Amino acid sequence: MRRDYFTLQVSNVDWVDEDGPPERPTVTISFEGPVATLRERLTGPAGEPLDAGETDVAFRLQTAVDEEDAQGVVSVTNRITGDFVLELNESAENVLKFIRAARRYGEHAGDEGEYGVHILLDDEEFVSYDKSTFLVYNVDGNLLRNQSLIPSGVEL
Repeated sequence: MRRDYFTLQVSNVDWVDEDGPPERPTVTISFEGPVATLRERLTGPAGEPLDAGETDVAFRLQTAVDEEDAQGVVSVTNRITGDFVLELNESAENVLKFIRAARRYGEHAGDEGEYGVHILLDDEEFVSYDKSTFLVYNVDGNLLRNQSLIPSGVEL
């Protein structure tokens, strides 16, 4: 599936820089391609959409994190099979800002999850997840713990 079929939009992240009241960060991924293929990838063997616990969200850098205009790939994977559900290109600055907001929100929210993910097919929400983990990997595939969103008590 082509990465340019996807559009990523974030909301509720500016409050961190503006020192405003905490708002739950949300990422909305819109898909503009062959819907049947993505629908199949987002569905488990029983025909039900994958739930939050069956998916992982990660960001894999394609350049050094401190490089100006650093870029990478946001991915959603099926935790059970390890298969990629979707991938899309995004700037490191945007992703790291989102993770900072999610981390700060988590400090206020407790067990509610630090961010939300909505995946739209044909402009309609197909799945919505509450997530608390967002892993960031460098260009060599090594986990960057300081940039990642990892809840306390989680062993990797």
